[in-house]
Amino acid sequence: MNKLQRCRAPVYEMLEQYRIVGNISYHVPGHKNGAAYDGVEGAGYLDEVMKYDVTEITGTDDLHHPEGVIKEAQELAADCFGAEESFFLVGGSTAGNLALILTACPEPGMILILQRNVHKSVIHGLMLAGVRAVFVEPLIDPLSGLAVAPAAEAVEAALAAYPEAAAVFVTMPNYYGMGSDLAPLARICHDSGVPLLVDEAHGAHYGQHPALPAGALACGADGVVQSTHKMLTAMTMGAMLHVQGQRLDRALLSQRLAMVQSSSPSYPMMASLDLARRLLHSRGSDAFTAGLAAVDVLRRGLAELPRYGLVQPVEQLHDGTPLHKAAYEMQDPFKVVIYDATGVLGGFELQRRLEAKGCVPEMSDDRHVVLLFSLGSKAEDAARLLQALREIESEDTSESPHTAAISESRNISTWNNLNVLQISAPVPFSLKPVTANEVESINLEHSVGRVAAEMVIPYPPGIPLLYPGEVITDQIQQRLTGLAYGGAKFQACADPVLQRIKVYNIQKGGEV
Repeated sequence: MNKLQRCRAPVYEMLEQYRIVGNISYHVPGHKNGAAYDGVEGAGYLDEVMKYDVTEITGTDDLHHPEGVIKEAQELAADCFGAEESFFLVGGSTAGNLALILTACPEPGMILILQRNVHKSVIHGLMLAGVRAVFVEPLIDPLSGLAVAPAAEAVEAALAAYPEAAAVFVTMPNYYGMGSDLAPLARICHDSGVPLLVDEAHGAHYGQHPALPAGALACGADGVVQSTHKMLTAMTMGAMLHVQGQRLDRALLSQRLAMVQSSSPSYPMMASLDLARRLLHSRGSDAFTAGLAAVDVLRRGLAELPRYGLVQPVEQLHDGTPLHKAAYEMQDPFKVVIYDATGVLGGFELQRRLEAKGCVPEMSDDRHVVLLFSLGSKAEDAARLLQALREIESEDTSESPHTAAISESRNISTWNNLNVLQISAPVPFSLKPVTANEVESINLEHSVGRVAAEMVIPYPPGIPLLYPGEVITDQIQQRLTGLAYGGAKFQACADPVLQRIKVYNIQKGGEV
């Protein structure tokens, strides 16, 4: 495509023309370009958005059978991100993850190899597809205690043990911006004749600047899901799915996307995807200059504040020998992960103190705080954050009620694994609900050895610590207790503060 084409935004431009023409609406949506709110009620800041909130009429195209502006916009996205074909997602990366799993595993009972630390949307995809999941444990970074992705040799061993596997599914980078080279995984998968599927929700910007890691597509992945709204500039829920090669049935993928996405997609959201892509196409790597400069200001400032540690790839000895077996080699420069090196303030408490000073982090766990920068960040943003950190350092930092549990769980990962290369037996997933007579609710402190009957998902980042049928080990019970004590928020479980947990009753084999 030429430069003039790449500077277009077909969906966005169509909506601008729609408003200028000013045709009378005899179709949905019922707010009639916002006219329903004229007068006393008013729509406030949504009034302008509603003027562009259209549906599938002549000239607006159809996301599920694109022939016009949406088709052109998706072709431009494929060109920008290095795909053979790209699909707009209006249900976030969740929709893309579901569609990939339903495509790779079209029949119940098929085997999918995947890492254990996946987003809840992936677990839901396993349930929808009736997958038998072979979990591979991720490598643990020895300095932070955080898990990244499985070792290449572990994936290779899993494929050798289960040659009938339909695909391999991994997450890269993780929610802390930690990652490693996907090319060896792609080669291993392709040598076994299966596609590599990647949840690259936090890496939509990868490969767009020399300072950023290579993207999953460039490393050989077959299907890649990106949250364009996270690290790039689309509206929330705006995402993309990119594919290349012949290992995925694209006709089936299109049908699966039509299943899991709304038949009435948001045109303003699709226009925002169009603009996010156009920004990269028109500005190239220059789009990231200001954001990277802001990160540089922050990192130089943190070097003068030894109170705050920084998560980064493991250092090496002078002779080049790694100090530890590296769990990850690449850190997204836009994800700055800090912690209180003295161990006094846990991650949740540090986040609370930053928020009290008007600085809102992306997320925290019981030790770390994730500070997300992007191409929209400025140097003054970094300066304000550094000032807040200096003020926190000078305040009374005696242990708060929420920080006592952090030391015991530092090196326990955020899911149930044993810190060794391990391949699970196939775990069957289905949509069959757990019935009330199969379970009981018990105190979390008494749950070790019992079998979970509900999913437990700290959010963010949305990675299930437990799924129904998983044994609650002593380590995971300690982990859950520490998170609950620190003030973590949980999804999917009946008790949102996690004082109690549902387990299978003994008659149903709920104790080991």
